[in-house]
Parts: sequence; structure tokens; C-alpha cells
Amino acid sequence: MNRRTFLRRMLAGFVVAAAAAGGWWKFGGKRPEPDETASSLPGGGEDGQTPSKQPVVLGNKDDASGALLSFMILSDLHISGGVSYPSEHLRQAFDDMLAFESKIESIVITGDITEAATDSDYKEFRNVLKGYKLPPIYANMGNHDYYNIWISPDKGWSKETMPNSKTDAGSRETFMKQFNLEKPYSEATLNGYTVLLLSQEAYVQEKPEVGEGAWYSDEQLAWLKERLAARKDDKPVFVMIHQPLPPAGQNGGNHTLIRAKEFRSILKPHANVFVFSGHNHQDFQNGRAHYFKETFHWFHNSSVGRVLNTKYEHVRQDAAQGLYVQVFADKVELRGREFSNRTWIREANWTVPLQRKQTADSARS
Repeated sequence: MNRRTFLRRMLAGFVVAAAAAGGWWKFGGKRPEPDETASSLPGGGEDGQTPSKQPVVLGNKDDASGALLSFMILSDLHISGGVSYPSEHLRQAFDDMLAFESKIESIVITGDITEAATDSDYKEFRNVLKGYKLPPIYANMGNHDYYNIWISPDKGWSKETMPNSKTDAGSRETFMKQFNLEKPYSEATLNGYTVLLLSQEAYVQEKPEVGEGAWYSDEQLAWLKERLAARKDDKPVFVMIHQPLPPAGQNGGNHTLIRAKEFRSILKPHANVFVFSGHNHQDFQNGRAHYFKETFHWFHNSSVGRVLNTKYEHVRQDAAQGLYVQVFADKVELRGREFSNRTWIREANWTVPLQRKQTADSARS
């Protein structure tokens, strides 16, 4: 079975055709030379560079929006050492951010950083980053960040010889090394606001039954519960996952968060929780819902690497999308961004009022 046939079956219709997007440099301006940059990965990243002491802010550092925190969420980059267009899409995103009308103080990636988690994929990811001075970058793992087990020693796709002398543990270690983490899940504090990044902790080499779903351990879910309980105020908290949730009241399986009932139960007592998922690559403009209000606010991001239509076809091959988040004292504003032409996406524009503690307690009682 070749790679294309495998992906069609395993990814339930996800089309992963490789088609380079030409003509990406459509705007003026000069990108920083690589020797002018410093790594934005926590701890300097695998390339060994040390981040600058003063965090980098992209865009208009003096914007008058009044936002207390402004950051960009990217998902499903699918950077590949063998295919160029995902890297060009990521460069489009960074080039857009450099000239942004407001500031970007951090970048959060919600999984599928790479196409197959190979050394060449991660090397290409680092090469793209080295071309820019960027704010701090945080990330969690997606299912593709475990795909090295499908790659044979001769660099080909080989389902028949899986795991090809690789392990899921090796994929986790590689990811953690990139982002200087002790565990695949982590916490970041951005301007006093909490970001919790959850990662699937096993793939099919260790747990064949999980398929492409996100399995979280007892330890990770206990950590999530503890970190939410530690909140001393009603500030919004941002929870990053990769695979989406199944319908309420159900546990998930293939392509979804598996222990979903427990996940929802952990979030339920807390106000102003924002959850962000990726994985489905759905175009912000294809008519599908991207915001769901439960006891928390759940947003489906699109994709930088491959934006798909409702049939999971990669038709708009130039498209590269992300989600810009601004936090204010009384609300959170979220806007979809099309990086390829530097425009806001009208269909992806939300303002969520924040609950104050007394109001939130009444709403949950």
C-alpha cells in the first residue's frame, strides 16, 4: 500500500496532495537575514541559540487597541523536508505578521508542526524560523508529529514495515527537545494569562486502538485539573488541543479527543475557558461552524499548511490561515486571518464577553 492510499484510509478522506504554491512573495518589505535572528523556541530550541532577553513583538508595537494580550494561533503547519509549499505558507504567515496593524506578542502552534516528524522535517521547520526575529513560540503535538514510525530507513513511506525501528516515545522525545520541554504537555504564561497546551501521549506503535485520536493519560488530565483549580481570578485561560472534541456526552475515538467526557468535566466548573483545536484543516470560508459555546468557548482553527474544503480536498492551494486573539479587560476578540493576501476573514470574527466571578457562579449553579 502506498502512502496516498494509506492516508486516504487512515485520515478518513483527508487529501494530502502535494502541490507547491508559487508566487508567494507578493508584497514589499525585507525579511530579516538569518544571521540577524535569534531562536524564539523556549530555551533556545535544538539549534542552540539563546533567545534575546527582551521578547520580540511583531507588528505595530505601539498599537492603541488597548489589548492586554495579543497572540496568533497557528495550526497544522505540516512542514516537510521534501515538499516546499508548507514552508512557503509559514513564511507568508510570518511576513504578514511583520507588517501587522497591531502587535503579536506570542505565537502558539496547535499540533501537526511537521508532516512526518522526521529529522529533515524538523530541520526545515528550524530553517524557516531562523529567517525571522519572532516572539516566543509554544506548541503541542498533533498526530502527524508521531508519523516517523511510517518512514522506512530509506526515507520512503512504508506501512508494511511499521514501526520501521522507530517508537512513539522517540517522537515525543524529538518534539520535547525542539521546544525544551520535560513533558509533551506544558503551561505558558503570557502577560499574566495562562495557556495550557495538551498533547496526545501515544500513537499506534504504543496503542494501536487510538488510531488518529488524541489519548491523554491520567497524569495529564490530573495536571489539567490542578492547573485550572490553581486560578486565583476570573481571567480567561486558553487550552490548546489538536484533535477536536466529539459531540457532548460522548467519548471520542479516531480523529477526536478520546477521553472527552472527562475533559469536559474538568473544564465545567471554570469560567472564561477558551479551547482551541486544529486537525480538520477546515477553511474559515467554507460554511462550517468554527465556534461552539458549551460551558467553555471552543474554536476550530484552520490550517497554515493545507486549507481544506468540506470534502477535505486541498482546492485552495494558495490559502494559509490562522486565528488572531486579543484579550481585553471585559472581552476576548478573535479574528481569522488569510496570510496569503494579508486580509481578515469576514466569516471568522467573534467577540466573547468575559464573565465575572459572581455571574459565572450563578450561570453554573
